[in-house]
Amino acid sequence: MSPRLKALSVHLLTASGAVLSMFAMLAAVEGNWSLMFLWLVVALIVDGVDGPLARRFDVKKNWPTYDGVLMDLIVDYLTYVFIPAFALFKSGLLSGWTGWLAIIVICYGSVIYFADTRMKTKDKSFAGFPACWNMVVLVLFATQPSQTVILLIVILLTVTMFTNLKFIHPVRTSRWYELSLGVIILWIVLAGWAAWWDFNEGPVAKWLLVLTSLYLCLAGIVQQMIPEGIRRVR
Repeated sequence: MSPRLKALSVHLLTASGAVLSMFAMLAAVEGNWSLMFLWLVVALIVDGVDGPLARRFDVKKNWPTYDGVLMDLIVDYLTYVFIPAFALFKSGLLSGWTGWLAIIVICYGSVIYFADTRMKTKDKSFAGFPACWNMVVLVLFATQPSQTVILLIVILLTVTMFTNLKFIHPVRTSRWYELSLGVIILWIVLAGWAAWWDFNEGPVAKWLLVLTSLYLCLAGIVQQMIPEGIRRVR
């Protein structure tokens, strides 16, 4: 296969996320949350592999007429933000004014964040919470915390979008790369397992899902607190 066709294939792979988002939305409209999250997990896998492939096959050079970054952002907004926000609102996890506040905060804050040219740091991490609401809402479905806790999580994460707190990119941040890659793979397996069993995944899988989520959420902040090269002196 020629370099141009390889580059085109990567663009088409990225574009398939739009179809996956439609499948997820159709499931969400029917209230089939397990199926919705299964489609979103598949979309997350596609989003995780298309970036490395795009860099490997140099899509900007070999097929420059398609803007892969723009395509990726469109798909990400659907799968990371819009559909999870809809699920959070319609599922009943947040009712009344709390649900309305959550979807307004999530959708409005995320679109501003996606448009911010400063969202990436020098080490390929994210400056502020990267609007991964698909992951957050899935964990909320799996753990079923109180409405107060859910609303606090939504507001806190939205606020962190507009800070300099660092959040790792599991497949691009070089520091702790092997650990982060292992954690995100485990998270995807656990998320798919939870959705497959309609969020009756059992306590062990549930706590592993929570622990891996905490790592992905806090690893970048810990890296900021412990700069690379600093070692503890005994």
